[in-house]
Amino acid sequence: MHGKERICFPIPQGQGCLIFLFLGLEFIFAGVTATDLVNPTSYAQSGPINLTTAIEEVATKVGPTVVALRTERTERYRPGPFFGSPFDDELFNRFFEDFFGDQFEREYKSAGLGSGVIVDPEGYILTNEHVIRDADKIIVRLSDGREAEGEVKGTDPRSDLAMVKINLKDLPVAKLADSEQLRIGQWVVAIGNPFGHLLANPEPTITTGVISALKRSLPRTSRRDIDYTDLIQTDAAINPGNSGGPLVNLGGEVVGINVAIFSTSGGYQGIGFAIPISHAKRILGQLKQGQAIVYGWIGVSVQNIDQRLADYFGLLKPEGVLVSGIWKGGPAEKADLKEGDIILSVNGQKIKDTTSLTRMIGTMPLGKKVSVEIFRKGKSVKVPVVVGRRPSFDEEGRVVVQDSESPTPAADKTWRGLKVISFNGESRPPSLREDSMAGVGIVGVKPDSPADAAGLARGDIIIAINQQPVNNIQDFNRITQNLKGDGLIQTKRGFFVIKEK
Repeated sequence: MHGKERICFPIPQGQGCLIFLFLGLEFIFAGVTATDLVNPTSYAQSGPINLTTAIEEVATKVGPTVVALRTERTERYRPGPFFGSPFDDELFNRFFEDFFGDQFEREYKSAGLGSGVIVDPEGYILTNEHVIRDADKIIVRLSDGREAEGEVKGTDPRSDLAMVKINLKDLPVAKLADSEQLRIGQWVVAIGNPFGHLLANPEPTITTGVISALKRSLPRTSRRDIDYTDLIQTDAAINPGNSGGPLVNLGGEVVGINVAIFSTSGGYQGIGFAIPISHAKRILGQLKQGQAIVYGWIGVSVQNIDQRLADYFGLLKPEGVLVSGIWKGGPAEKADLKEGDIILSVNGQKIKDTTSLTRMIGTMPLGKKVSVEIFRKGKSVKVPVVVGRRPSFDEEGRVVVQDSESPTPAADKTWRGLKVISFNGESRPPSLREDSMAGVGIVGVKPDSPADAAGLARGDIIIAINQQPVNNIQDFNRITQNLKGDGLIQTKRGFFVIKEK
């Protein structure tokens, strides 16, 4: 597998790991539960239908449009000089490299497997971007046994979609549905090539199930700006190698592109996810032309509002999203939006959470003026904002401070379970960007303290307390010295309410 990436968190009570498995990528998370599954029923898209006959017709109609993709990549690695020996450690290897450089670097070929679906008679195939990422060569195999080399025409890493073209004639084409009309409980068929070219029979595999949930989101890896939101959840079996294959309704129309599975073992365990085909239809033309996919953006970092934040800001209930950061020079700054504003609606459409705001703004044309309703200092205000082009960068704003990088000196005292340091002069950790020098960094959080209960973590950067700027340790000590009651802590990651006790 190519580029395997794993993010691990502790799992309570020895329950094992929860895995989101992508072709060539393996993500591990904790605290996710397999809920809201809907048991299969006799429900169909429109009126009574013979389920067995319908599935057979889908297999016959759509199966030939599904292809297997085999990718080849050149990987580089540098083996340790004394692999397996007592000297095989990081410090010794660095010492060795200082003298001998990269002369021991090796290359090897790796292979990846995936699926795709033909969406144009000219040979255009829709698949996942992660299936063909960094591929030196792509071999496409049709269900009738024909093979051809594929050419990547366009990619969109953010939506994890890509277009591959082959030069073959008489190609079957899949029909694309309107995924906005999907309903929970609706029967669907997943089609793909699990284990791809490892199986002698070129015909794709089909599995059946129902739409068990809609508008699901997956955690985002910090290394890539992938937007796994608004996904279709299904209990139709999706296995490794199915990535990029279609999810189809009983009418034989593609409603989604399979992208991931939920698992504790790496194999199918009842939950799979697909990208709604309506998202793909919006950018198909651009992918075919190899054009960069542009997303709308207003230049804010936002977070969802919980009951603590709602109480602090005087909201009747948790609603809207809280602006935790304003990007310098962005549309929001030009429109005079401020950190601490609560966005309630855009063009009259209510904003339920960060996902709905990102999705709504992202699909708007550049230069469009939108009316953003905000809640500021107890009043509702409408602000005109011009949608700009979304740049490519990580909006997390959170810095990871490694143990070996823990700066000194620390604050003279611990406040509500927090231990902080200033980020200026020689005390700035090398992991911090230049624009992160203002503020104080959290280097310790006492377990079961008010800070711990608020959700603050080591590596967060505090830039304001109760809307008073915190530029250094002196500001922090001055503000916290006589602070009574709840404190609103603003960090690069967002806002947190820290209780007095």
